[in-house]
Amino acid sequence: MGLNLPASLSYEKRGRIAIITMNRPEAMNSLTKEMLIGLEAAFEDYNNDPDLRCAIFTASGDRAFCTGLDLKVALPALNEGDALGYEDPAKRPFQNVYKPIVTAVNGVCVAGGLEFLLGTDIRIAAEHAKFGLAEVRWAVVPAGGSHVRLPQQIPWAIAMEMLLTGSTIDAQRAYDIGLINKVVPAERLLDEALAYAERICENGPLAVRTAKEIALRALNNEPAFVLEKTMSARVFASEDAREGPRAFAAKCKPEYTGR
Repeated sequence: MGLNLPASLSYEKRGRIAIITMNRPEAMNSLTKEMLIGLEAAFEDYNNDPDLRCAIFTASGDRAFCTGLDLKVALPALNEGDALGYEDPAKRPFQNVYKPIVTAVNGVCVAGGLEFLLGTDIRIAAEHAKFGLAEVRWAVVPAGGSHVRLPQQIPWAIAMEMLLTGSTIDAQRAYDIGLINKVVPAERLLDEALAYAERICENGPLAVRTAKEIALRALNNEPAFVLEKTMSARVFASEDAREGPRAFAAKCKPEYTGR
């Protein structure tokens, strides 16, 4: 494949299906800068490979799909202005991937994990999966597209509840509000994802790709993403945004000042 991916990612081509797996279960599949760059490279390869028609995005282990950025490593970098591979203010996960992505959520899917999920098309979750955006609890915001994509995909009031309280929902609730397509027992998760992928692969590949591209481009989300990036910068530069990760790491209650 010619890709230099970190050990925390695996990329398998199984016939017409790509299977891209986050492989850092000991850290709840939390994201490092190397993983973010690797995911972009893997999905770009998938998007450009004429033999591949559908991708499955999942993670190893049974505890977590992804808990977002590794706060002890990535968030301090964000505080210092590192864009972690997302220097373009209009760029968000998967927005230029016009081939279908089926996500198999094998556990906790929060923060950046949910932000990646919001960029995918069909979502299958294990019964024990949980979903949420807890960033405000740590005095930061989910600036990976959540403020734009989440209210587009679920009802406004529920999106605001998740964004403003930082609370999580279970898989059944996620299904009820339309965030995911199906809830299955954990042992059937990959089989269900493969079944969806196989159905997609039977359809005309140009038609499938075009259908997704029209849907994505019609949203015209880039200006909204720039707004999100610009406004979130003041939060990440605040005193509270330093207090939040400190309290998280120390497992104590943060003391916020609004500055």
